Amino acid sequence: MLEVILCSLVTILPDYLLRRRFQGKRWGDQINFFTVWYELRWGITLCAMLTISLITIVFYYHPSTSNVASFFRTVTILSEQGGRVSDVYVEINSEVKAGDPIFKLDSSSQEAAAETARRQIAEVEAGLVLAQAQRASAVGTLDQAMSAFEQTREDLERRRALRAQGSAAVSDRDVEILENELGARQGEIDAARAGVAAVDAQITVQLPAQRATAEAALAQAQNEIEKLTVYAGVDGTIEQFTLRVGDIVSPVLRPAGILVPAEAGRNRFQAGFPQISAQVVKAGGVAEIMCISKPFTVIPMVITEVQDVIAAGQVRPSDRLGDAQAMGAPGTITAFMEPIYPGQTDDIPPGSRCLANAYTYNHALLEDPELGFGRRIFLHVVDTVGVVHAAGLRIRSLLLPLQTLVFTGH
Repeated sequence: MLEVILCSLVTILPDYLLRRRFQGKRWGDQINFFTVWYELRWGITLCAMLTISLITIVFYYHPSTSNVASFFRTVTILSEQGGRVSDVYVEINSEVKAGDPIFKLDSSSQEAAAETARRQIAEVEAGLVLAQAQRASAVGTLDQAMSAFEQTREDLERRRALRAQGSAAVSDRDVEILENELGARQGEIDAARAGVAAVDAQITVQLPAQRATAEAALAQAQNEIEKLTVYAGVDGTIEQFTLRVGDIVSPVLRPAGILVPAEAGRNRFQAGFPQISAQVVKAGGVAEIMCISKPFTVIPMVITEVQDVIAAGQVRPSDRLGDAQAMGAPGTITAFMEPIYPGQTDDIPPGSRCLANAYTYNHALLEDPELGFGRRIFLHVVDTVGVVHAAGLRIRSLLLPLQTLVFTGH
């Protein structure tokens, strides 16, 4: 409507003034409801052509969209394993900081496992003390066996010396008995040494390995106990949290609630422009938004990023081939926008729906001295007609409260 009014001012109105001034035709006489087309056909035709051209230029070079929102992520409050709640530390709508506890599951079985591991460590330590005593006993047995061996060896050497001197007090049988006894004493020494080695192996290998196993079991049990307490990963607000002591929490079937990060979705808006605007909407361009949650306010924005893919074309591997005919909506060009002046969107709640206009800005091109005259005029026209869209956005911002509160039943 605004475009038609503007175009009629430079087409239909001059045509009427020409006929009124030079032809003497008056409205209601020669020009009436039945003769308006014949009398003003040149102005009406030019108005239609100019309006269509103006609308085309405005909507192509200055695209608009109502698909604008400040999307934000949420964090599902879940434990790594299911269980029964034993403690709850927060309430719904509570403000939490990163690292604050939210709730805790019952840890009786994990506490029992940790206590069992502690008992095993204590048992290993007691076994180490006992092994030290056993080693002392084994060393004493070894010393005793070596003393007996030396005694037997000295007796054997003395008997051999007497026999070599031809003494009748020593017989060959006595020497054989001592030789056999010396071999037995050597066996006792070897057995005692083996006993000491076995105790040493128990002290240096077996018991440390058992202790390491018990300590690993204790660490695992303590880790499981720590996992039963769910902490906030980021600063934010607890929402949809009705958990109470005794409830069952399952990471698959029943989450505990939702954590909304404090900075989620603030001062950053996503807009979906029609695909035909792909060559116009670029990073660094200027835009304006008007949000339902902040009426009567038009906020200047800058396009910081344009997504280089269209989400509607996303496919997932499956057992069926995709058919392009089965695609739904054609999808939009996603642009990310931030306010030019800090603080202007601080009071807009995340998730708000907004309207947006993006504007083509040709100031840099117009500074090129080699730019042709026709091209220069066209770029001036493109930049100028953006005022039409800007005016339209402001009119919509004025009518939005009336439309929302009166005509839609709010």
